[in-house]
Amino acid sequence: MNNRSDYGPLHGAPGGHNGSQRKYLYLDGEMLNGLSVVTFFLADAERGDGGFACLPGSHKTNFGQNLPTDVRRFERIPHYMVQPEVKAGDAIIFTEALIHGTMPWTATHERRAFLYKYAPGNLAYSQNDYNPDEYFELTDQQRRILSPPSSGPNRPSVVQPADD
Repeated sequence: MNNRSDYGPLHGAPGGHNGSQRKYLYLDGEMLNGLSVVTFFLADAERGDGGFACLPGSHKTNFGQNLPTDVRRFERIPHYMVQPEVKAGDAIIFTEALIHGTMPWTATHERRAFLYKYAPGNLAYSQNDYNPDEYFELTDQQRRILSPPSSGPNRPSVVQPADD
């Protein structure tokens, strides 16, 4: 992302999509999430630079869809919105149920980040599965790792069997 580049409006909050990717539930000492995200920062982002922003604790709200449009579009920055300061090498882990987005980037250097997303097999985020036949000489383990998301008793194990 370069200086004065576009933004990604605030999104998230529990529910939507039938509650799948944005699921968050804490019940009887167990926390259940849909999509979880780890953002690895490859460049610094100081206060006011823009980039990742969120509403802390919003993954627990029942009113996430009622967020004012001007806040959602970063036209107004309320006191409860946070744009964390990060250094290259830092990581932020969050649930997709957290209301979050990308503020317009204002720093003079390029914004660089890598996002790793994980969801349980029955809550797959993408319908674009890998086709192992498109890769050259995969091992059995690599083929298992590239298998499509799934859950339940018929799910293939991606753990490599121990040699006897």
